[in-house]
Amino acid sequence: MSKGRILVVEDDFDISNMLKIYFSGQGYEVQVAPRGSEALSLTRKQLPQLIVLDIMLPDMNGYDVCRDLRSTTRTSHIPIIFLTQKDERSDKIAGLELGADDYITKPFDIEELKLRVKNQIERSERDNTTDPNSGLPSSLLIEDKLRDLMRDERTWSYLDLRMTSYEAFKDVYGFVAGNEVLRFMALLIGEVLDALGTPDDFVGHAGGDNFVIISYSPRSEALAERLTARFAEDIQQHYSFIDRERGFMMKENEKVPLMTLAVGVVSNASRKFADIREITELAAESRRRGSTNDIAPIATEW
Repeated sequence: MSKGRILVVEDDFDISNMLKIYFSGQGYEVQVAPRGSEALSLTRKQLPQLIVLDIMLPDMNGYDVCRDLRSTTRTSHIPIIFLTQKDERSDKIAGLELGADDYITKPFDIEELKLRVKNQIERSERDNTTDPNSGLPSSLLIEDKLRDLMRDERTWSYLDLRMTSYEAFKDVYGFVAGNEVLRFMALLIGEVLDALGTPDDFVGHAGGDNFVIISYSPRSEALAERLTARFAEDIQQHYSFIDRERGFMMKENEKVPLMTLAVGVVSNASRKFADIREITELAAESRRRGSTNDIAPIATEW
């Protein structure tokens, strides 16, 4: 089982290759980006659980990369460790003021860097801020975002997403396959939000088969429709050829439908909410009303 996903943003091939080999050997999934723009693109596609970020990059400096990540809601929670030759006190302060979580200078001790990486990822999981499988904000950050939402005067939509038959899928295919589905779901949501959402949109993993989206896009219905359609098409790749062909899987001699995505939506466009529980309960009820016979039409509460 992977210890976590790391994105190394470093234009020096020898250093980035060494870090990739070393941390992969330690049990981490490692991606490398030699340019800042590539790092931002990779982060949008699949959220890492930690970023090791060089300051001196060929297209933009690490400070700008950090600023972009911290100002975008979907990436603001990711721990960042600056890795750089700049060792002046002012450089460290500049990085920390932008929201970096740690700072280590070159040449560095690889064992020290390993401990810093390990500590940052474990702290995020211990503080219940990110889910270790999807890499998305978990219950604590979701609750914080919902509290902020009560004071937000902008028009927003809250989407409650649940993958039907997910637990049965894990029982049949195993927890490793189940974790792959969670990562797939996080990636799918990110791609759909890139197309139809806004930079301020928030994505959270409430646990298990349940995800949430808070979107400021005026196209929330289109967002929900795209999610369910993409899910229905792309989830097929996680099943065996036999299960795909017959349209179900077998669990203890019983037929179990393939996974679908049920979505419930509530918005403050035409109503005010008294508290965060009202938001979540109405969205869950909207989702349940829309999910019948293992099909998930879009159920929207306005």
